[in-house]
Amino acid sequence: MLGLHLFLVCNERSLISSIWGTIGYLSAIKPKWKHPKEAHLYDPNDQNHGLRQGAHESQSSSPFRSSASTEDFALIAGSLSGKLFGIMFKNTFQSGFLSILYSLGSKPLQIWDKEVVNGQIKRPQDEDIHSNVLEIVGSNVQSTYITCPADPAATLGIKLPFFIMVVKNLKKYFTFEIQILDDKNVRRRFRASNFQAVTRVKPFICTMPLKLDDGWNNIQLNLADFTRRAYGTNYVETLRVQVHANCRLRRIYFSDRLYSEEELPPEFKLYLPTQKA
Repeated sequence: MLGLHLFLVCNERSLISSIWGTIGYLSAIKPKWKHPKEAHLYDPNDQNHGLRQGAHESQSSSPFRSSASTEDFALIAGSLSGKLFGIMFKNTFQSGFLSILYSLGSKPLQIWDKEVVNGQIKRPQDEDIHSNVLEIVGSNVQSTYITCPADPAATLGIKLPFFIMVVKNLKKYFTFEIQILDDKNVRRRFRASNFQAVTRVKPFICTMPLKLDDGWNNIQLNLADFTRRAYGTNYVETLRVQVHANCRLRRIYFSDRLYSEEELPPEFKLYLPTQKA
């Protein structure tokens, strides 16, 4: 039985993290006023401490090879009639970055479906970054959410192992879930929630506690590592992503590895306005 507590704890200058168990942990850094710093997911390959420092360091010798917007891939995934294939990105060359949501796109939810009960999904201007974002709020986190792909019978087919979500903490209940397929042809789900206290690993779902700093956070998950440590199997692809209330979103994307801020394309960075003296 795996016992793991997974937290996001951070401040302006340093990354403070706590971990018990054998899977790994998420970490987030509050963006500074000029250029935000990306959060990192440390790979817990060190059996003594559960951490391997430096796993997040950039690999300058391997610059990103591709970058695409949500709308670009929606066009690739969609047929001429606008209907999506059963596996959206199966025939798409996947390398570098693959974005499935961008709040500044003309249709940020083009490949998403939404469910709203006693809540709302809108696109306000965020007061911190002075830009439009996607806001999901509701009185019940389970009944207000967005899910991708829009077709419940379709799957994403994204093989890139790193999941990154740029999200703002609204200081309310919040949860998100990622469904993956492993090499045993079993569908597993990873769910992180800020209202859960302990980690539970069951045959088809792993639920984890989540703590975000105030303001904007950058969440990164190494799905291949989580799959291996939770279930002893190998990650094959991501099938579905579901984000529940309550949060604000800037971008959700996948990548082939972790990239430093300097390596990210400009449109993937969260620029904050510089404070005046």
